[in-house]
Amino acid sequence: MTPAGTPPAAYEPVLREIAPGVFAYEQADGGWCLNNAGVLVSGRDVAVVDTAATERRARRLRSAIASVTGAAPRILVNTHFHGDHSFGNFVFAPDAVIVACEAARREMAVADLHMQSLWPEVDWGDITVALPDLTYRDRATLHVGDLTAELIHLENAHTTTDTVVWIPERSVLFAGDIVMNGVTPFCLMGSVEGSLEALARLRALGARTIVPGHGPVGGPEVLDANERYLRWLQRLAAEGKAAGLSPLELARATDLAEFGALLDSERLAANLHRAYADTGPEPRGHRLDVAAIFEEMTEFHGGRPLCRA
Repeated sequence: MTPAGTPPAAYEPVLREIAPGVFAYEQADGGWCLNNAGVLVSGRDVAVVDTAATERRARRLRSAIASVTGAAPRILVNTHFHGDHSFGNFVFAPDAVIVACEAARREMAVADLHMQSLWPEVDWGDITVALPDLTYRDRATLHVGDLTAELIHLENAHTTTDTVVWIPERSVLFAGDIVMNGVTPFCLMGSVEGSLEALARLRALGARTIVPGHGPVGGPEVLDANERYLRWLQRLAAEGKAAGLSPLELARATDLAEFGALLDSERLAANLHRAYADTGPEPRGHRLDVAAIFEEMTEFHGGRPLCRA
């Protein structure tokens, strides 16, 4: 799907080498369900970081990989459980071992194909949920030929299930949805404060190249941009809560200012729910009523958010 009046070429996915043997698969413009993926190639060893939301897009990703290597991916890492990053797993299984943190496997099993119900107009294809075969808890090391990839689980950021993939010898970080570029951050299923702590840990890695979960590949400046939004969100939530406003009321009364140019700005309504929850007695990342909050986000947006998958 492409929006009316938009040249289709502007939304063509692109696989490009961002460091020797390290490729980023960018799906413009990075809005809802248009996520990025990654590919590591060293000799006959190939690993993939995330897949795509629909069968068609996942098969297109696999074809793009075949254009740069004759070897089939043997490992697939999911950065978190959301369907836009994992629905395409089945296209790579059973040839590839699917890896994720323990929490991601649990949440993926619970979520199943629920995302499809949010956008029934999308042609999702004949998707079968393929759960991770191998899970880890805090850190794991993945060897892809001569490349070494560090898998790091960061709790309570974008979700409770986030993995980043760090390739130190190439100074490349696949940050999953903890980091967005030109797209509104989204931490409804994680934590605002936890996201800020995660950004600090990512900054300490010293990556020169960062592949965000959505939006163009960038550098350390994308961490700064995400931090500015999240700190603004915290200040806004503190003021709104003190004034007795609900998250939806506060979102409606807010001037987005510099953040109005970010894609999917309607996420403010959902992010405020999490920012409010972060200041309460419940532990970080505790479950909120995601379905009800999605409806509030839809109400704030004036219609269901646009999904171009």
